[in-house]
Amino acid sequence: MEWYREALPDVFDALRSSEHGLNKNEAFNRLKEYGQNKLPEAKTDSLFGIFLRQFRSSLIYILLAASAVIFTMGEVVDGSIILAVLIFNAIVGTVQEGRANNTLLALKRFVETKATVSRGGEEIIIPDTEVVPGDIIILQEGEKVPADARIISSKNLKADESSLTGESEPTHKVGSTISETDPSLYKADFPAAEQKNMLFKGTHILVGSGRAIVVATGVETMVGKISREVAMIDTEIPLKADIRRLSRLIIIAVAGVSALLFLLGIFSGESVKGMFAVVVSLAVSIIPEGLPIVMTLVLATGVWRMSKRSVLVKKLQAVEALGQARIIAVDKTGTITKNEMVIQKVYLPGNKEGEDGKIFDIGGVGYEPGGEIKLNGSLVDSVNHPELIFAGKIGTLCASASVMFSEEEKLWRVAGDPTEAAMLVFGRKLGFHKDDLERESPLVGEIPFDYRNKYHATAHNIQGKTFLTVVGAPEVVVSLCSKTWRGGQDSPFTAEERREVESRIVEMSKEGMRVISFAVGSGTEGPFSPEVIHGLTFAGLFGMRDTLRPEVHEAMKKAASAGIRVVMITGDHKVTAEAIAREAGIYHEGDSILTGYDIDELSLKELSLKLDKASVFARVTPEHKLKIIKAYKARGEIVAMTGDGVNDAPSLVAADLGVAMGKIGTEVAKEASDIILLNDNFGSIISAVEEGRSIYKTIKKVTLYLFSTSWGEALTIAGALLLGYPLPLLPAQIIWLNFVTDGFLDVALAMEPKEEDLLRGNFERPKKYLIDRLMLKRMLIMAVPMMIGTLFLFKGYSSAGGNLVKAWTIALTTLAVFQWMNAWNCRHESKSIFQMNPFSNKFLVGATIVIVLLQLLVIYNPLMQRLLHTAPLGFLEWMIIVPVAASVILVEEVRKIFYRRKLKLVS
Repeated sequence: MEWYREALPDVFDALRSSEHGLNKNEAFNRLKEYGQNKLPEAKTDSLFGIFLRQFRSSLIYILLAASAVIFTMGEVVDGSIILAVLIFNAIVGTVQEGRANNTLLALKRFVETKATVSRGGEEIIIPDTEVVPGDIIILQEGEKVPADARIISSKNLKADESSLTGESEPTHKVGSTISETDPSLYKADFPAAEQKNMLFKGTHILVGSGRAIVVATGVETMVGKISREVAMIDTEIPLKADIRRLSRLIIIAVAGVSALLFLLGIFSGESVKGMFAVVVSLAVSIIPEGLPIVMTLVLATGVWRMSKRSVLVKKLQAVEALGQARIIAVDKTGTITKNEMVIQKVYLPGNKEGEDGKIFDIGGVGYEPGGEIKLNGSLVDSVNHPELIFAGKIGTLCASASVMFSEEEKLWRVAGDPTEAAMLVFGRKLGFHKDDLERESPLVGEIPFDYRNKYHATAHNIQGKTFLTVVGAPEVVVSLCSKTWRGGQDSPFTAEERREVESRIVEMSKEGMRVISFAVGSGTEGPFSPEVIHGLTFAGLFGMRDTLRPEVHEAMKKAASAGIRVVMITGDHKVTAEAIAREAGIYHEGDSILTGYDIDELSLKELSLKLDKASVFARVTPEHKLKIIKAYKARGEIVAMTGDGVNDAPSLVAADLGVAMGKIGTEVAKEASDIILLNDNFGSIISAVEEGRSIYKTIKKVTLYLFSTSWGEALTIAGALLLGYPLPLLPAQIIWLNFVTDGFLDVALAMEPKEEDLLRGNFERPKKYLIDRLMLKRMLIMAVPMMIGTLFLFKGYSSAGGNLVKAWTIALTTLAVFQWMNAWNCRHESKSIFQMNPFSNKFLVGATIVIVLLQLLVIYNPLMQRLLHTAPLGFLEWMIIVPVAASVILVEEVRKIFYRRKLKLVS
C-alpha cells in the first residue's frame, strides 16, 4: 500500500488503529503476528565453519585428490606433506577472517534503542523491537525513527535521511497527503526522498517534533526491503574466479600430460606400476600445491599492511580485487564529502549606494570554529569589516543548534539542523558565542522554520528594543525586504540591487551551494507571528555546502595517474552534483551527467553504452545504483563501489568489491562490504589499489616460478621417454623437488618487496587465468633449458655401463640448481637480476642458502642417500652442473634485453 498517497482517516482504518494508538492486548497480539521490529541478522560462521570454508576452492579439491592417490600408493609421508600444507593454508585464512569478524562485531557497538508510543491514550517507552504496525509513535529531536511511519502531525519536523536517500540536506516533514489531484506532486513511481509525509526506519530526527502511525516494521520497512534485496545478490571476487578458471586449466593440462607420459612410458618398455608412480608424482609436481599457501601468505601480508593504514579487509582475496578495479563508483555524501554543512561564501551589500556587493570566502575545516577569511583572494581581518561581523551576529542569534568538541573523538560535533549549525559555526569563527549573545540579548520570541513560511525568525531584546533576525529561502526573505543594510544603516532596496542579489543567488547555486538569505528588522507590538514579518532590511546571503574531504583531491590525482576512472553517484540534484564533482576533479568538460530519470528510460544495454562519457549520476535511488553497477559489469569492467548508507548496500554487494566507511557507515553497509575504511579516509582506497596491484604482481611471480619449474620437470621426463633414456627422476625425487626446493623458494618469492610505479596508468589488465602471453613465453624460455641441460648431463652418466644412481643424482641436482637460479629470474619481468639489490628480499637470500644446505644433505648424508637414491658428487661434477644450470639466467637475461627495448619503443 502506498501510504503517502492515503488520507489519514483511511490510514487509521486500514491499520485498525486510532490517534490514541493500540491497546496493550492488541499490541501484544500484533507482536506475535508480525514478529519483532528488527532485521534478520546475517548468520555468523563459527571458527570451524570459517576453517572449512578455506577448502572451498577447485585448486584445493585437486590437491586433496592428489593426496588421496598418494596415500593409496603407500607414500604416507608425501601424502601427509600435501595435507599439512593445505591445513596450514586453512589456518592462516581462518585467523584472518576470524580477526576481521571480531573487529566488525566491535564496530557495531550495539545499543538497544527505545521508542515512545501511545497505547490506549497513554505514552510509554518501549524497546524499538516491540513497535508494531498501528502503533502511534512520538518523535523528538535527536531520536532515531524506529519504523516506517505515516506522519500525523509535525511541528518543524526535519529528518536526516542521507543514509537512505543519499541526499545531504535534511528533509522537511509534513502531515498532509500527497494527492493524485496535485500533478506537481503525483508520480507513478514516487521516490522515498520525496515522500514528505513519511518517516523511515533507521533515519534520525534532526529538529522539531511530531506524531506518526507505524505502517511497517522489520523486513517490511524500506531498509528491510533493501536487506532482502542484498541477500539475493551473489557476486564473486575476481581472484576467486581467476583461481577457479586456473584450476580447470590445470586439471585439463595434468590429465593430458599424465595420459601422454603414461602411454609413452608403456610403449618405451617401462612397467605399468612404475609409470603409474612416476605419472602420479609428476602430476603432483605440475599441480602447484604451493600456490594456495603462497597466495594466502601474499594476501595476508597485504591485509596486514592495509591494517596499518586503518583499512579492515574482511576476506583475504578482496584486497587483490581492488588492484584489478578500473572503475571506482563513489557515493557523494560521506565519501567524497564529510556530510558537514559549512558556510563557504558570504555575500554582503556594498557600503555605499550603487556600490557592488562583496563576497567573502570563508575557510576552515568541517565544524571546527576556525579558518581564514578572504576578500577578492586576499586575507582580511574581520575586525575591519563590521558588515561581516554583523552577518556573524545574525547567524548566531538565529541558529537553533549547538556545537561542541568531543574529547573522545577529538572532533567538533553539532546537534540540530545542519543549516543552522553551519550558521552557528560561522558565528564562532567571528568570535560569537550563542550563550553570551543571548545573555546580552535575551530571546523574546521565535518562529521556527516551516515548509510553508520557509524561514526561521527570532526576536531579541537589545537595550529595551526588539531586534528581529530572519533567515530562510532567498526568494521568500528577499520578497519580505524593503530596505538593505549598507554602511551600518538602512537604505532603500532598489530594483537594481534586487537584480544583483538574484544574480548572486544563481551564481552561488551553480557552484553547488545551498543559498540562504538573512535579514533584520525591528519589533512591533502584539504577538510574534508571521504576520509581523515584513518591511525587513536585507543583510546578505550565506552560501553553504557539504565540504569535500581534505584527502579527495590528492586521491583523485593518484587515481587518474593509475588509470582508474572515478564516477560519483548521489541522490542530490543535478546542479549540486555537478558542482561537487567538478570541485573534486571527477567531472570534466565534455563529460555527461545521467539522472535517475535518464536511467529509468534506458535499458541495461543502452545504459552500458552511455557509460563511456558519464562521470556523474544524480538523483538516483538504490535501484538505480544497482542498475549502474550491473551496466558496468555488462561492459566487462571490474567495479569497486564505496558507500556508507543503507541505500548503498545492494550496489556494495553487486559490485566486484564493496568498500564501506567505518565511522559514519551504517551497519547494513558494513555487512554488505568486502573492505571497511576504519578512518573514513577516501585516500586509503587508492593505497589499497596499490597494495592490490602489488599482490597481483607477486602472485604472478610465484605462479610463473611454480609452473616454469614444474614444466621443466615434465619436459625432462617426456624428453627422456621420447629419446629412449631411462627415467631421469624417481617419484621420491620429484616430490623432493616439489615440496622442499619449490616450497622454500616460492614462499620467499611471496615476500618480494613492492615494485615501483604500480599506480602508473598503463598497469596491465589482469588476465582470466592469472597467466598472460608473456608468462607463457617466459615459462617456455625457462623450462626448455632445464630439460636440455638436465638430459644432456643425465645421458652422459646413464649411457651403457654408467652408474644409474649417479645419473639420478646428477639429474636431481641439476634441476634443483636450475630452480635456485630460476627463482631469482622471476623477481622482475624486465629488470635484470644484476640491476636489482639481491638483499632487498632477504627471505629469498635465506631460502636459497637453506635449500643449498638441504640439497647437500640429500647428496652426502647416508640416510638421505638411501631414501632418495642418491650418490656423492665430486667437485668437478659441481663445476659442470652450475654453469649448465646458469643457462636459465642467460636466456632470460637475453629476453629481458629485447623486452626493455620494446618497452622504450612503446613509451
